[in-house]
Amino acid sequence: MSANSSSSVARVPLVDRTAATGPVRTVLDQIHGAFGATPNMFRAVANSPAALQSMWATFGALGGGVIGAALGEQIAVAVANRNACDYCLAAHTALGRKAGVSGDDLAAAQSGESADPRTAAVLRFALKLVNERGQVDATDVQALRDHGWSDEHIVEIVAHVALNLFTNYVNVALAVPVDFPGVKLRPAR
Repeated sequence: MSANSSSSVARVPLVDRTAATGPVRTVLDQIHGAFGATPNMFRAVANSPAALQSMWATFGALGGGVIGAALGEQIAVAVANRNACDYCLAAHTALGRKAGVSGDDLAAAQSGESADPRTAAVLRFALKLVNERGQVDATDVQALRDHGWSDEHIVEIVAHVALNLFTNYVNVALAVPVDFPGVKLRPAR
């Protein structure tokens, strides 16, 4: 977490973990344990216990999937950049570095690019899902298979995109202050 939090004011209250009760407190404690702090995004989502439980459970489930943390973070960076979500771009750049992705690879991912052809295929597919609101065709899915991705991977890629749309929309719509080191958005291609 960065001490350089954005000066913007969220459009919903940021729930204080220590004042929360019941399932919200339980989930916020889990998040705090995982991050060593309680990121503002989760504090905003905590206004809805159902949304908080859903988001955290989805992060956990996908974290144990076949995609792996590095590729998951590259997908998140690409989707965040495309949706102009400063919060998610900052958070997933930091998490991507922690997962071992280089700064150059994360910068390339912002534009949906990678020097690795398999990763590039995933990022192109992820951005097409975002740009076309899910309206991809059989050739788009086949392009992933042609790069060695299985059906399990393909479904998880869609799930990662969907989760990142959820987090992007929360942060953009609710003006959640960024509490990770800032990253400059790249122009969409």
